[in-house]
Amino acid sequence: MFFSVRGEIVVNDSIRKDVYTIEIDGAFNMSKSLSEMSLEELWALFPIMLSEHKDCWHHWYEEEKERIMIILHGIDLKINHIGSTAIKSIMAKPIIDILVEIPKNILMTDVKEQLEKNGYRCMSEQENRKSFNKGYTEKGFAEKVFHLHLRYFGDNDELYFRDYMNNYPILAQEYEALKCSLWKKYEYNRDAYTEAKSPFILKYTECAKMEYGVC
Repeated sequence: MFFSVRGEIVVNDSIRKDVYTIEIDGAFNMSKSLSEMSLEELWALFPIMLSEHKDCWHHWYEEEKERIMIILHGIDLKINHIGSTAIKSIMAKPIIDILVEIPKNILMTDVKEQLEKNGYRCMSEQENRKSFNKGYTEKGFAEKVFHLHLRYFGDNDELYFRDYMNNYPILAQEYEALKCSLWKKYEYNRDAYTEAKSPFILKYTECAKMEYGVC
């Protein structure tokens, strides 16, 4: 049996990361599950990648929104497309970020259970916030990848930033330039990439709140 393995090969005393094929006993499984991988292995498998803006991203959001409404049928939901794929015309990671707000009388643990039964994996959780993903596989990204951000009503600063960028295209272009400048520097360190963008995002989120008013 043949398996493709991502690893390091020593070539002329230098280390080169590569993907190579080896033959092993079919009873022995060389692959790791995502939960068994280290953070560094996960970052290598799922690097930062920016893509030109694609019209299909909006359609993917709408399709997934309908699916989420079916999964969480009976709950009063507010669902919105957030993140860079929701900002017109700028480059973005081809990952659809979805904000799902629920009433405060609904237990997040109950919602988590329903989402996990339907293909979502919980990435991180706090008492009043949970984040999920779908489309991450042991072979890398699937064709469609989603991040779902579960919050209570009103915890939605991402909407201010999204709308402000869409209303001020010059600022959106500045944001795109910032992302591009950070891309290769932090290609294999998603936390550092996110942290480096934070001052820009926080600044213009506050500008949006001043202009639009806080709901």
